[in-house]
Amino acid sequence: MPPIALALAVVALIVALVVNRSVGSVTVYEFERGLRYTRGRFRGVLGPGKYWLWAPTTTVRKVDIRPRVVPVAGQEVLSADGVALKVSLAARFRVLDPALALNGVESYEVALYTALQLALRAVIAASPIEELLQNRGALGRQVAERAAGEVRAIGLELQDAELKDLTLPGELKKIFTQVVRARQEGLAALEKARGETAALRNLANAAQMIERNPNLLHLRLLQVLGQQSGNTLVLGVPSASGPIPVRGGEPPQLAGGSEGSEA
Repeated sequence: MPPIALALAVVALIVALVVNRSVGSVTVYEFERGLRYTRGRFRGVLGPGKYWLWAPTTTVRKVDIRPRVVPVAGQEVLSADGVALKVSLAARFRVLDPALALNGVESYEVALYTALQLALRAVIAASPIEELLQNRGALGRQVAERAAGEVRAIGLELQDAELKDLTLPGELKKIFTQVVRARQEGLAALEKARGETAALRNLANAAQMIERNPNLLHLRLLQVLGQQSGNTLVLGVPSASGPIPVRGGEPPQLAGGSEGSEA
């Protein structure tokens, strides 16, 4: 092989090795987005796919855009009437703008946690303890509404938030238990009084009906005796009454009476 051809072959091999080391590939999956930087400057967001890059000057940072859950650990918060509550929260979010989330703040997860923590404190501090207990199911929604604007400003979307625990101090918990028990006992006494009032009203109506028609009392007595076994009922028949006809037979003779005379 001529020296020139050999030199060219060596140069081509060196170039191939350099190119092979300098060119790389990156795969961005469907649930990710890639942020491309050239010489440290942001150049754009890459969608799902496989990309060839010039490694010495280009880098790609991938961001997961799937919904995630961030827990806000239990913390003591004062209500509007000065009661110390221990509250914890769980929120679901996703990365809405990857470029803003990575380039706008140092850590979007820390920023999200702080925003949720401050919003939770503001919601708890705005209401007294009794109102917080009554509207416990709506506290998560209020926190999400309060923090939504700040979270969107860092490229995230706050999808929902739910209150996990709301713990009262020991003494206050006993007091609220006693209040609930007293309330239930009061409702039971009220229902009992209503039942007794209805029963007395029915008795008064029955008394008025018997006063207008005394025979109803005898009919009621016969009805009660008829529903019970082992009772003997004797009905008196006036002596001046005539024979009581019996269906299908001769009329019975009165006791002590004479037989019929011949005509």
